[in-house]
Amino acid sequence: MDLKNKKILIIIGGGISAYKTLDFIRLIKKSGAKIKTILTKGGKNFVTPLSIASLTDNKPFEDIFDVNNESKIDHISLSRWADIIFVIPTTANFMAKLAQGKADDLASTVILASNKDIVLVPAMNVRMWLHKATQKNVKSLLDFGYQFIGPVNGEMACGEYGEGKMSSPRQIFSFLKKYFKDKNFFKVNKLNALVTSGPTREYIDPVRYISNKSSGKQGYEIALALSKLGVKTTLISGPSNINFSKDLKIKSVVSSEEMYKNVKDSLPVDIAVCAAAVVDFKPNKKKKNKLKKNDINSLSLNLEKNLDILEFLGKNNKNRPRIVVGFAAETENVIENSKKKLKDKYCDLIVANDVSKKNSGFCVDYNKVAIISKNGKIENIPRNKKSFIANIIAKKIVHKLLVDEKNIN
Repeated sequence: MDLKNKKILIIIGGGISAYKTLDFIRLIKKSGAKIKTILTKGGKNFVTPLSIASLTDNKPFEDIFDVNNESKIDHISLSRWADIIFVIPTTANFMAKLAQGKADDLASTVILASNKDIVLVPAMNVRMWLHKATQKNVKSLLDFGYQFIGPVNGEMACGEYGEGKMSSPRQIFSFLKKYFKDKNFFKVNKLNALVTSGPTREYIDPVRYISNKSSGKQGYEIALALSKLGVKTTLISGPSNINFSKDLKIKSVVSSEEMYKNVKDSLPVDIAVCAAAVVDFKPNKKKKNKLKKNDINSLSLNLEKNLDILEFLGKNNKNRPRIVVGFAAETENVIENSKKKLKDKYCDLIVANDVSKKNSGFCVDYNKVAIISKNGKIENIPRNKKSFIANIIAKKIVHKLLVDEKNIN
């Protein structure tokens, strides 16, 4: 992947691995990328401004208020200039600062002011990395949308061995090339996606209806994650209390039939993710007026099946999306039932989640899922924020599209 004219901002942290940043700079300089650096106070103990300037042809930024550059506010101009921001190495202290949202120096202020992807490259003693406080901060930063490279297992400068060693400059460079390759793929191919979310409602009378506990949060987060990757995304949502992002095209529906019609009208698309909890049955006849409790002693409903939106997308030979992703909300035999649904609905991927658990699934911000592929491979994702899980699902879709594209070519 050619990195010519890509703008890379590197924050050099205060760890002994800081010297490796110079090797990373050499690699990206050869690829034609433009480089700017921020040298932290701690980082200055391990690398000199002169060594950085000689490699980048630019003097590193150090102070939040630069008397020699009063025409611009550095923390704003730098955050807007960059295409991507790396923190190499990322210390436990700096992660704690970012997790708390502190902005007490140029590096942390740039990150807080940035609307670009932030990549952290941790390096620390194994005990520091495994400490509960550090792991809590990692979870917070992942929820913020920050990305991590490493750490890896290996011998550290302190003489101990374990997880905490910084990833090599070549590993970081490989990540960078793949990052822009994925971005370029969506830019060139101009991909479109539709995502369904939330519950549907099937009215018995003007007041009462059949529905479920779905909040629509997981589907919304997936739509947002795809949109951030450059995919033009339409979200078809059942009734929800979510304040939707303006970056998404929103189609609001109530009934399963309305959702089916909007899905059909949105075709063709490249990607379809059916995260909505569509009501499977509806009354075969809706009452015109509200049923009065005092007029009846018991009530029997005659129900009929709704159209199956996921199966329609999976089997649609004419306008079938390149990737169809389904969701299986199960309460027992989760994996077995999800595998069956994957096959029966002609999906490429299915996301299985156990909705019987109180701390994940419906009506909460957390989820615990398993992504199942047609080849039988299962990727278990431990309980985490739905936004975090959405990013994994979106990247999984990206990877599959890239693999399929490679096989076609």
